[in-house]
Amino acid sequence: MAGAAAAAAAVKSSPWVEKYRPQSLADVAAHRDIVDTIDRLTDENRLPHLLLYGPPGTGKTSTILAVARKIYGAQYGNMILELNASDERGIGVVRQQIQDFASAHSLSFGAKPAVKLVLLDEADAMTKDAQFALRRVIEKYTRSTRFALICNHVNKIIPALQSRCTRFRFAPLDGSHVTERLRHIIKSEGLDVDEGGLTALVRLSNGDMRKSLNILQSTHMASQQITEEAVYLCTGNPMPKDIEQIAFWLLNEPFSTSFKHIADMKMRKGLALIDIIREVTMFVFKIKMPSNVRVKLINDLADIEYRLTFACNDKLQLGALISTFTTARTAMVAAAD
Repeated sequence: MAGAAAAAAAVKSSPWVEKYRPQSLADVAAHRDIVDTIDRLTDENRLPHLLLYGPPGTGKTSTILAVARKIYGAQYGNMILELNASDERGIGVVRQQIQDFASAHSLSFGAKPAVKLVLLDEADAMTKDAQFALRRVIEKYTRSTRFALICNHVNKIIPALQSRCTRFRFAPLDGSHVTERLRHIIKSEGLDVDEGGLTALVRLSNGDMRKSLNILQSTHMASQQITEEAVYLCTGNPMPKDIEQIAFWLLNEPFSTSFKHIADMKMRKGLALIDIIREVTMFVFKIKMPSNVRVKLINDLADIEYRLTFACNDKLQLGALISTFTTARTAMVAAAD
């Protein structure tokens, strides 16, 4: 009784990204073409080495773990080696853990020994020496072991490794897939989420399912009713109406007035200038203006965002933001004459 109660409490308090992680390939929210291809290869016992790449939160790890559960069932723990390459990125882990696991005899489920699986998450964090060593291990143990490499940036994987794997790109999730999954979780948890809150969750996720779930759980902890305002308040992102107001000041007010208003809003709402820059950049795409003015404006905004990543002074960069729009306004007036 006590053990069952403790297990139930652990599930209840666990992060929703783990609680609602797909347990089978049928549960994976999107990328059905990729999932169906891998499923077919698994059924036909022709699973190759895999390289899954794409942005975070798009289902790469969940897909591989679901494949492993399907293949190994109760023997899952014995037949798969999970490593996070960002923690263990050197050549030592390839020579020791991976090679030891790959060289060990696998359990037999029938006439032939089962093929083991090595899962390397964040493989793009591995050093080049480790990747070259891994290439040799893959060549040596192909008969007994399959390797699944997961990364965000495929260009950081050496060509010799890429050529030994079947590559699948996991694109950011479509808004409809994120919405569908969120509705399922909202219903399961019995949450009070209005349409504005759901739209905000999908918008802020940018196709990252993990991010949307983390925001949903964080907002639920802070507020019983999950509204658009509650979501933006929890994440610290500027609301769309705030961006519209900032854009109005930038396009219409003098330098000093814009500076004062934006600085006051930043202070009052605890906004980060880099978040404002990113949202204003997206807003610029919606504004009607000459293409040459838009190109220069976006380029200047990108420069300001780049400087902010190096912890440059916020006030100076806010001044640069307003100056950029002042120049754009002058160019638009000249183009209209």
